[in-house]
Amino acid sequence: MITTKAYAAQGAHDTLAPWDFERRDVGPHDVQIEILYCGVCHTDIAQINEEWFPGIFPMVPGHEIVGRVTAVGDHVKGFKPGDMAGVGTIVDSCGKCSHCEAGLEVYCENGVVPTYNGMDTYRDGQPTYGGYSKTIVADESFTLHIPENLNLAATAPMLCAGITTYSPLKHWKVGKGHKLAVLGLGGLGHMAVKFGVALGAEVTVISTSAKKELDAKKLGAHHFVVSTNAEEIEKVKSSFDFIIDAISVEHDLDFYLSLLKLDGVHIVVGVPPEGLHVKSVMGFHIGRKSLVGSASGGIPETQEMLDFCSEHNIVADIELIDIKDVHNAFERMAKGDVKYRFVIDMATL
Repeated sequence: MITTKAYAAQGAHDTLAPWDFERRDVGPHDVQIEILYCGVCHTDIAQINEEWFPGIFPMVPGHEIVGRVTAVGDHVKGFKPGDMAGVGTIVDSCGKCSHCEAGLEVYCENGVVPTYNGMDTYRDGQPTYGGYSKTIVADESFTLHIPENLNLAATAPMLCAGITTYSPLKHWKVGKGHKLAVLGLGGLGHMAVKFGVALGAEVTVISTSAKKELDAKKLGAHHFVVSTNAEEIEKVKSSFDFIIDAISVEHDLDFYLSLLKLDGVHIVVGVPPEGLHVKSVMGFHIGRKSLVGSASGGIPETQEMLDFCSEHNIVADIELIDIKDVHNAFERMAKGDVKYRFVIDMATL
């Protein structure tokens, strides 16, 4: 076993604190990574606080992991020590179902293994521990190549915030000739803007705050609309082909459905704890509109996204922090006080 250091929550709603634990030894198909940077995701807060379901404790959060390969198993062909590599939101799946065979492991019919707060059901049945730690061991097939031209720290959030927005945009073939609205200019939303623009769509950010217009334009958005401004909203009613919804608090879906044109698609990637509420199904009937969801993405698609980012020089906008400041980061993130993703420098652990 490999002894390593981490920051962990010992129970629900607990404060993260130093914790030593053991990773599995490097197996024939495994890659060991020295974690250099780990992104801070709202999911980390939600799972520590059991907002969605009961947690497995002690819990080491973190599923936006990048670093340097330090060891590989005897049968590993795609990685060698010294390579830059990453691990995202999942570390295993059954590998046999139709979804896994199609490279859509995140939708595994027999259950995916999350990077943390899950059980490693296809190996030893032990809990999984995430990236707020010094090292991680992952199967080669769930390990990603990080392009050399990308800033490593700013690439970490791409393994969740990036793929969570890239995947639905690619699946619904959003691109040139389409009008895309982005709701929620945070960790997910700012990536949706960058990807939407790079894919050729005409991108509008819709926000409750007029103060975000300059930031939206800096990210590449073509237009900005204040959702509380009736005159501005009237101009964009029935005008969007797609809405990508990254809002993580309760909001009025009926209102936003009115902004879609015929056959428009409202894509939900945010996870409001209160869930989603639609007052009238007529919002779907009139205009033949669709409400859809999307998870983070399969491994081949995540690698495709990283290569796309390399080609278009796309990374997240980040604020680099020491691990001792992670709870301050949680508090600021809950208030929306970050542009747009915190990343932990793991050298500070």
